Amino acid sequence: MAEAISSNPDLLMCPICLDLLKDPVTLHCGHNYCTGCIKGCWDQEDQKGVYSCPQCRQTFSPRPVLNRNNVVAELVEQIRKTRIEAPALIAAGPGDVECDVCIGRKLKAVKSCLDCLVSYCETHFKVHNDANPRKHSVVDAIGQLQERICSRHNKVLEIFCRTDQSCICYLCTMDKHKGHDVVTAAAERTDKQEQLGQTQKRFQQHIQEREKELKDLRKAVVTLKSSAQTAVGDSERVFTEMIRSIERRRSEVTELIRAQEKAEVSRAEGLLKRLEQEIAELKRRDAELEQLSHTEDHIHFLKNVVSVTGAPCNTVSACMAFSKSFSFEAVKESVSLMKAQLNEIFKQEEAKISTAVAHIQIIQSLQYTDPELPVRRTSSNETLPPYMSDVQAVSTEPVTREEFLKYSCHFTLDPNTAQINLHLSEGNRRVECRAELQSYPDHPERFDYWQQVLCREGVSGRCYWEVEWSGQGVDIAVSYKSISRKGGGVECVFGFNDQSWRLQRYGSSSSFWHNKKRTKLPLVASSRIGVYVDHRAGTLAFYNVSDTMTLLHRVQTTFTHTLYPGFGINTGSSVKLL
Repeated sequence: MAEAISSNPDLLMCPICLDLLKDPVTLHCGHNYCTGCIKGCWDQEDQKGVYSCPQCRQTFSPRPVLNRNNVVAELVEQIRKTRIEAPALIAAGPGDVECDVCIGRKLKAVKSCLDCLVSYCETHFKVHNDANPRKHSVVDAIGQLQERICSRHNKVLEIFCRTDQSCICYLCTMDKHKGHDVVTAAAERTDKQEQLGQTQKRFQQHIQEREKELKDLRKAVVTLKSSAQTAVGDSERVFTEMIRSIERRRSEVTELIRAQEKAEVSRAEGLLKRLEQEIAELKRRDAELEQLSHTEDHIHFLKNVVSVTGAPCNTVSACMAFSKSFSFEAVKESVSLMKAQLNEIFKQEEAKISTAVAHIQIIQSLQYTDPELPVRRTSSNETLPPYMSDVQAVSTEPVTREEFLKYSCHFTLDPNTAQINLHLSEGNRRVECRAELQSYPDHPERFDYWQQVLCREGVSGRCYWEVEWSGQGVDIAVSYKSISRKGGGVECVFGFNDQSWRLQRYGSSSSFWHNKKRTKLPLVASSRIGVYVDHRAGTLAFYNVSDTMTLLHRVQTTFTHTLYPGFGINTGSSVKLL
């Protein structure tokens, strides 16, 4: 017997602590345990009053008296002397399924019995098999076995109801699911497995397509960077040539002015010398006349008076003529006119360049058209398949003020568009409506009736700006440059045509206008308003700016031209770009 135990020391292992038996005792059912282990197990069952064997589940009542098994104790001592140790056991770690039988230190479960609904470590699984010669349904260790029990009948879930698409037990088919289309869980698994295979094929196809798109996109990014670098170099070269050309024209104008100056100064200096000589001659003859007028010699006076009073030689007084109102003001005006014309050309071309740059897009849109795949909605209303659920939309709208300020743009008011009651100040960053008229020159872009003004700079991408307003009536708008400017018709008013959009704050009311359509809004309480534009996405949004960003109104449309910030001001009100 000792030899048999030596060849199989597991026979002397305590099924509870999984170590060699200590002070072994034998229950009436024949199973051996450490005295301390079985006492600890039964102490937990004192409230029930019924005690059971942890292996065979045979019950005892009252609590049996435990007696030491000296034979087994002797065998254990022999095993200890021969240093036969228990096999290496693995404790359950994070994420592992724990053995449901282990008491104290939980070991890692290796199998789960679907009949017993218990998970076993390697040792307890051997005990389970010995105690249950009838083969149970056993799988690799899985957690949450209670989820496999029907909450209604406390039976194992082994049927699938196709009508309700749920797992049920056998008894459920006789009451709540009676008459439904039901199959075994195994049969439904086979069917679903085939569907899963088809879905996997589609996923693999999507993966291949996305990998190709990824490769193409990376290639496009490299091409875009190269193209942008080339464009920057070309534009730098062209602007450098333009600067050099302007510098040459400046030098030529300077040389022309200096040459004319030199020629006229030279002529003037020659005339100055002749005038000085004539003055000296006249002074000399005047002195002779003075002397002659005082002589008492009549004969001397008569002989010399004719020669002294005769016309002086080389006189220039009679033929001298020069302009006393000469000036280079006409040259200055011509240069200023050229500057204004160049600025106008630059403004027009800058808008064209901005539009051309904005049209250069790597990503035009995101579309997913597989009708068999379920979809979800992101916060930006973009439809994505579930396997793309963690991919953010390419164009996400900012949320916090810090995120908005990343797209901050600098604008200045255009004096050429300001109505004559509007006074611009602070470097054309503030506008105020006054009763007195401003002395603006005529300009085709000026609003000649409505008290409105546009900014010089346009918006063709993402942009954010803030304004601070005061008074009783202000309009904060964006508009195409093509909006009408002349006359008092509604085609010139921000928000009363398809060319412009405006947020209106008047008295105690606030509203939004576009194409003569009004949307009433909550009162704009803050004196600071934020405006966000995503030109490509067609988004226009107005925000109350305080400690937080409060959305006042959002527009989703399609912008066809560059947008320009604009303002309408009532008398006594003002707006400042921040």
